[in-house]
Order: sequence, then C-alpha cells, then structure tokens
Amino acid sequence: MVINTNIQAISATRNLAESQALLGKSLSRLSSGSKIVKPSDDAAGLAVSEKLDAQNSRIQAARTNVQNAISYVQTADGFMKSMTKVLTRMSELTTMARDVTKNTDDVALYDTEYQALKEQLADTIGLGGGSSLGTFNGIELFGPNPTGLTVTIGEAVDQTMTIAETDLQDATQPLAQLLAAGTDVTNSAALVTDSIQQLATERATLGASQSRLEIASAQLVVQYENLEAAISRIRDVDVAEESTRLARASILVQSGTAMLAQANAIPQTVLKLLQ
Repeated sequence: MVINTNIQAISATRNLAESQALLGKSLSRLSSGSKIVKPSDDAAGLAVSEKLDAQNSRIQAARTNVQNAISYVQTADGFMKSMTKVLTRMSELTTMARDVTKNTDDVALYDTEYQALKEQLADTIGLGGGSSLGTFNGIELFGPNPTGLTVTIGEAVDQTMTIAETDLQDATQPLAQLLAAGTDVTNSAALVTDSIQQLATERATLGASQSRLEIASAQLVVQYENLEAAISRIRDVDVAEESTRLARASILVQSGTAMLAQANAIPQTVLKLLQ
C-alpha cells in the first residue's frame, strides 16, 4: 500500500467528472429543448439543420409572394366583376333606347346614364385622362404589360410563373373602342356585347392563374411542414429519452461522489500498519 499516490481516488475523480459532464449535457438539452446545445454536440447535424432552416425561410418568403399575387389577381377580378355589371346595365340601356315608344327626350335621358357609366369604366381602366382607379399597391391592373408579372412560387431562383397582362386599354379591343369618343346609347349595342365577352375571357384567364397560385401555395405549406419535421428530428430533444439519461447521470454522480469519498479514505488504513 502507498500513501503518495491514490490510484483509486484518481480513477473515481475521472469517473465522477465524466458523470457530471453527462449530467450537465442532459440538463442543458432539457432546459433548452435542443439536442445541439453547442456545435460539438453534432457538427454535421448542425450544418444540415442550418441549411434546411434557410431553405424553410425561403419557402415562407415564397409563400408570402404567392399570397400577395393571389390578392393581386383577386383585386383585378373584383374590378372586372363590377365592370361587367356596369356593362350589363349599359347593354340594358341600349336595348331600352331602341324602344319605338320612346321619344327623343327619353333617349337622351338614357344616354345621360350611359355616358356616366362609360366615364366610370374609362376611369377604372385608365382611359379617363387621369390616374387609373384600377391599381394594386401602385401597380396598374389594366394597362399594357407585355412581359406580365413574374411570381416566385418556390424557394429556388428558377421556380416562377407569369401572370399574363390584362390590357383593357388596347385600342384594337372592343372595350377600348366602346369607351372612345362618339359612342352613345344608340350606336354601341354590339360593342357593349363584345366588351362583356372580352371581360369574361380576361376573368377566365385570371382565374386560371389564381388556380395555379393556390396550388403552389398549398404545395409550399406541405414542403414547409416536411422540412420543419426534418429539422426537428435533428435539433429537438426527445424529452422522455433525455430524462432517462438525466436520471442515470444523476445516479452516477451521486454514487461517484460517495465512491470518491471512500477512495480518499483508503490511505487512512495505512496508519493502522504504523501503529
């Protein structure tokens, strides 16, 4: 037996330090809710989860873009829906103006309402001489835009779609011709009918774009959910499993402390040999 070197105490100290480290790790994980408290806990997992987290942030941004684009389309469609109602009333007025029982004054009254409705349509699409009423966040809804609007519908740079222009100012189309000077309640019945058809076609085109945007939005939600699950598996602590580790480490620390005390007491037995 020796006095200067207590191997048992050294070994017990090392084991106790390891148990305390395990206990500290479990406490840190349970208190933070994360398996990766510091990079050394899982360096590869940390790198992967950071990339997935960045990807998920881009997905959320893309989803916001898609929702804004849906709002844009819905706003444009709302304007065209109201314009269709106006054109329907104008169509009604053109028919009533052809009533043989109406005199010149009656027709003039019909034309007064007709011209007021025509002016409202012109202001809405931007042919009234002033700023267009049909705008969304400063963007004209019904002016020429040959390239359309490009919407990001995914997290990658090339994941886009284009919303085609809705150019109601085109002078070759019925609506712009209807709103030109010289048309009145007596001479534009055919143009009104053609304009109603033009708006119906434009609304159908926008409806197709909205349908695609809604599908893209739903896909982004699913993609976000799946990535969140993957990130959780890497980062989030399993409380039940970690609680078991905590209990084990706690017992080891307590028993290690007791054994270190016993090991430190071993050299005292040498005194009996010196008595």
